[in-house]
Amino acid sequence: MKSSADIVQTETVFQHVGVAGAGAWGTALAVCALTAGRDVRIWAREPEIAEALSQGRGNPTFLPNAPLPPMPASTDIGQLANSDAILLVAPAQHMRATLRALAPHLKPGTPVALCSKGIERGSLKLMTDVLAEEAPHASPAVLSGPSFASDVAKGLPTAVTLACPDRAMGETWMRSIGRPHFRTYWSDDLVGAEAGGAVKNVLAIACGVCEGLGLGRSAHAALIARGFAEMTRLGIALGGRTETLAGLCGLGDLVLTCSSPQSRNMSFGMELGRGKSASEILASRTAVTEGAETAPAVVDLAAKVGVDLPICKVVLDMIEGRIDARAAVDRLLNRPMKGEA
Repeated sequence: MKSSADIVQTETVFQHVGVAGAGAWGTALAVCALTAGRDVRIWAREPEIAEALSQGRGNPTFLPNAPLPPMPASTDIGQLANSDAILLVAPAQHMRATLRALAPHLKPGTPVALCSKGIERGSLKLMTDVLAEEAPHASPAVLSGPSFASDVAKGLPTAVTLACPDRAMGETWMRSIGRPHFRTYWSDDLVGAEAGGAVKNVLAIACGVCEGLGLGRSAHAALIARGFAEMTRLGIALGGRTETLAGLCGLGDLVLTCSSPQSRNMSFGMELGRGKSASEILASRTAVTEGAETAPAVVDLAAKVGVDLPICKVVLDMIEGRIDARAAVDRLLNRPMKGEA
């Protein structure tokens, strides 16, 4: 028989959940919270998206063809002020600006789960560092793992990492947004969760290039394995743990993003491999390709902490037009032979 303490813990949830960002992932997470029984309000930068979501017409710009329940949406970020907790889903390179707008509306101690993957260019900060600088009165968490927004919005089975230094708060997050089809696993390793999510997007571009050039499944598997070694080296150098990087938010996310053209990062790499320039590909897209945005910061941060990332380096050189896809592959294949460990 459960004690009264157990019963109280089981019933504690964040009932009023704000979602800052109405792209594909933010919209999918809002659906998750809604179906979990939470009261949800979502902030959208674009008035037409806020109107469509409020009127039950879905999100035709970022999540087309996905039937979505109506949800209160606004372009006024101040509407999130009374939220018990916030899912923050702004793109990594826009996270600081979004936090500056949101921070004055946050009550002290408000739990904020960072749901975007990347490293800030220029400062080389992880998103938790940006949160600490712009909203030090917030309580941080990181949500990361192998999860396509369209799968989550449709209620297909997904599992992710919910990293939070305070286990009780992490468990409240899990009860608040977790569902049988959206399984959340707690960790206290914020750095490991963030490092995996940032690096895997850059590595997915490399796997896309491999696919675009028609190099075969053996080369593709090798890139995933050697890419995972790069992710692990950088994550550990930053203070993350090996077991975190080997879990959902590291290896799990890497396998998904590197194995499906549904990934914006992999499809970007496929087009690079077929001869298009990075600027040409990006100009044709509405949604952010995080790997292309984050690659310079990943390479610069690795150099700062003394970690070699040869795959990430050639991806950056392709994005910035210094080499083409075939030359990038030749550079990797002609590296000196060495031990695997």
